[in-house]
Amino acid sequence: MDRVSRLKGGGYLTSVASVILLAIPAFKSAMESVGMTISLIGGMLLSIIGMGLRWHSHKTEQRSKVVANDSH
Repeated sequence: MDRVSRLKGGGYLTSVASVILLAIPAFKSAMESVGMTISLIGGMLLSIIGMGLRWHSHKTEQRSKVVANDSH
């Protein structure tokens, strides 16, 4: 894995951790309402899924560059 991939991966993991840490205090007030709890959990999941999709896109792009370089 090259340096850019490690940095991007680390950035995405840091973002996932920040989503979780920011949600911890928010849960206290969100628990007062089912709608707020669902909204908080949904927002967390969507954010983490989005980061996962960006990571997958990055890895796919890296693999296609390797294939393109190997075919020359």
